[in-house]
Amino acid sequence: MSKLFEPLTLRSLTVRNRVWLAPMCQYSATDGVPDTWHLVHLGARATGGFGLILTEASAVTADGRISPQDAGLWNDTQAQAWGRIVDFVHAQGAPIGVQLAHAGRKGSTYRPWADAAGTVPAADGGWPTLGPSDVAFDGYVAPQAMTTGEIHDVVQAFAAAAGRAVEAGFDTVELHAAHGYLLHQFLSPLSNRREDDYGGSFEGRIRMLLETVDAVRATVPDSMPVLVRISGTDWVDGGWDLEQSTRLSGLLREHGVDLVDVSSGGNAPASIPVGPGYQVHLAAGVRDGAGVPTGAVGLITEPEQAEKVVANGEADVVLLARAALREPSWPLRAAHELGVAPDEAGWPAQYTRGAWRD
Repeated sequence: MSKLFEPLTLRSLTVRNRVWLAPMCQYSATDGVPDTWHLVHLGARATGGFGLILTEASAVTADGRISPQDAGLWNDTQAQAWGRIVDFVHAQGAPIGVQLAHAGRKGSTYRPWADAAGTVPAADGGWPTLGPSDVAFDGYVAPQAMTTGEIHDVVQAFAAAAGRAVEAGFDTVELHAAHGYLLHQFLSPLSNRREDDYGGSFEGRIRMLLETVDAVRATVPDSMPVLVRISGTDWVDGGWDLEQSTRLSGLLREHGVDLVDVSSGGNAPASIPVGPGYQVHLAAGVRDGAGVPTGAVGLITEPEQAEKVVANGEADVVLLARAALREPSWPLRAAHELGVAPDEAGWPAQYTRGAWRD
């Protein structure tokens, strides 16, 4: 029996397998509104057998976007557009979650394939950015250090976006506290130089994230799972690390978080030992140390490799990103190679001939 294709239940949500689609920015929205591209992108992975579909980072405020082309969930027009995508994914037998985010000091940037790079000026549709401190990300314009009132406003923006997610029919929400975006910026001493209640000590630096979790948890139904993505380490001495990630994750569990999605890096230039499964040990460390279900992500590309991660108890799920861009039906290929019966693998009726082992 394949562990990778066993269902997983979080609160009232049962996911058909342990292969989930990682959030991946498409930089293709207009005014934060997802369109047909997003429907096809996410819909193809739903028909491709992924257990849980997670959307790209969706900004909770207009100035929380990474780029002017980012998707969002700060108004009802966006929520209605997401509803069409949610309905299609559900029709394929998959649940879908939205990743809620604020880019902080890494906002107002050009999308990757633009002719320019770095911070987008106001003349080209950019905006002033916010951060825990007025410390710039490498190569970007320095942000404005947030006031306590602005911190509270962003916390409430996350909660409001979570409410819209419920109305749009999403099955779960994930808070993006990784990859150097705002919530991660508060966690790391490299970017958080504050001397008030939101900085300094470990307890101060995690305060905004815990307040955001509490606000979201109070907004969504008790039956809906809440996920958090963290960077397990900054890969920089003196920065955020696995020990702090484990302490934080135990507290996230106590505050009602149901799974911690463990990635790494993104907050400062670093030498990262990239290789197959290079972040799995971080998910395993958090899982063992904090007693919370985890997801592992990062160069997990082959079915047997993914199977071992789950079967060995290193993580409860694996999340695929670039491999899923190359191969929208990766889970169906994995099921075929691992000998999983078609009725257990989520094959669409239209695709079942591909499950025949001949």
